[in-house]
Amino acid sequence: MLPRVAITTGDPAGIGPEIAEKAAADLRVKAVCEPVIFHTEPGDGYPIGEVSAAAGRAAYDTIVRAVAAARAGTIDAIATAPVNKLAFQRAGLPWKGHTDLLGHLCETPKVAMLFYSPFLTVVLATVHIPLAQVASSITTEGLIETIGLTSSWLPLIGVSRPRIAVAALNPHAGEDGLLGSEDDEIITPAITAAIARGIDVSGPWPADTVFVRATRREFDAVVACYHDQGLIPIKLLAFGAAVNVTIGLPIIRTSVDHGTAFDIAGRGVADADSMIQAVLLAAELATASARGRRAS
Repeated sequence: MLPRVAITTGDPAGIGPEIAEKAAADLRVKAVCEPVIFHTEPGDGYPIGEVSAAAGRAAYDTIVRAVAAARAGTIDAIATAPVNKLAFQRAGLPWKGHTDLLGHLCETPKVAMLFYSPFLTVVLATVHIPLAQVASSITTEGLIETIGLTSSWLPLIGVSRPRIAVAALNPHAGEDGLLGSEDDEIITPAITAAIARGIDVSGPWPADTVFVRATRREFDAVVACYHDQGLIPIKLLAFGAAVNVTIGLPIIRTSVDHGTAFDIAGRGVADADSMIQAVLLAAELATASARGRRAS
């Protein structure tokens, strides 16, 4: 029996509904899963291409329904179309996006944002925060948890002995404190602790070379310190092919590697490749999970 994958339509004013429909109709998707579209509930209208509280609330409600279905076992995985953070804010919602919302809905204290592609896999130690807050937001304990989640997830895609690299926060990994002390005082102790737990992890490696090394298969994943540090290389290499995965949840959730694209919403020209890849990976993870349950 094929897994049932929920496809949420995201912000109804963006390209989400379009790419959800295209993904559900794709023959590659139908070959590996039963796609189930979770539409937003009918409302008073959502101005296409515009940020609105109504659209933000509708997107939120759809996610809540999909998560409830996943936790109840009526669907096997979720692939989400993009939401808009400002629309969430205008709707009075405290979450900045899917990742923290899903952690809340699943009552999971620690989750992480992972981006998977055939060329590079990146995990973010911090997500949607101002750059000025990154250094103070990185903690040794938080990094240990992120490294652990990464090590636990990689075997799900066939990496039996994951090799993980941690990118440095500062240029040249701080140059022994000359360019910043965080790499020595916060990141290195986290790596040491993770190694003591049996995880193959190394670093902190200078960020200007570690992603190149990962593409050369020296590492299976890179833990990046902040949003753009990790997403610039993966979007440069695999935009449209990368899949956003929330790791640490009790359910399977994947998503696209792009935003709501209000500028082209409603025109029928949106590229659904990333949505398709998200559904395909969700189906693969769901199948692997079911196989693991049968084996145990």
